[in-house]
Amino acid sequence: MFHRMLTSALFAGFAAGLLAALLHFAFIQKYVLLGETYESGQAVHYAGVDAAAARTDDHGSRVPDGLDHDHGAATAPVQPGGGALGRNALTVLFAALVHAGYGMIMVAGFAVAEHFGHEVRARDGLFWGLAGFVTVQLLPAIGLAPELPGTLAPDVGLRQAWWLGTAAATATALALIAYGRVRLVHGAAILLLVSPHLIGAPALDGFIGVAPPELAATFAARALAVGLIGWATLGFLAGRFWSRQGI
Repeated sequence: MFHRMLTSALFAGFAAGLLAALLHFAFIQKYVLLGETYESGQAVHYAGVDAAAARTDDHGSRVPDGLDHDHGAATAPVQPGGGALGRNALTVLFAALVHAGYGMIMVAGFAVAEHFGHEVRARDGLFWGLAGFVTVQLLPAIGLAPELPGTLAPDVGLRQAWWLGTAAATATALALIAYGRVRLVHGAAILLLVSPHLIGAPALDGFIGVAPPELAATFAARALAVGLIGWATLGFLAGRFWSRQGI
């Protein structure tokens, strides 16, 4: 059983992690790098511009020399120590390890479901993956959206506690909805789903930050989209490997 769990989780996790990393490079990383220029002070959103040092762009807006039109972002953001290659390698490794870890949790759930007579195939794994996305990313994002560098946020300890509580409540609620057979159980599940959001996530007193809100919104949307694809892939592959080894 343990060998079955390990191989299913590792194969599915590393495959889904590689896909997620490739999607990150294609759709997200440029926004992270741009956000870091605002976080470091290389670029300033709505900065005051001296008339003598300003120029007019194609849209008639005045922007400082040396900056492009993408909200005043520096045209060549500085890469962190180790260069782009080292950063990209760590991104791939981190994505693979995280997805493999989530895969272990998922196949442990497969084992529990199978113990109670619920067979898990590739299509079932896909639904498990979608449930994982809802649990880990989508519903927590209602209170704590994916954070772009340069975005101010409440205390990290408070955010972690709220995220853990939300994820635990969501996972329990989805399990009750999927496998519960009594209406009272479904009612309790709905209460669990909404309770973290009724309590409310930690929040700042006002809306402040150094990165443009348009940039933060695009980053959050793309991060959630990539997360959806990664989780769906993880669930489908984990279910496929799990069912094949169970034959």
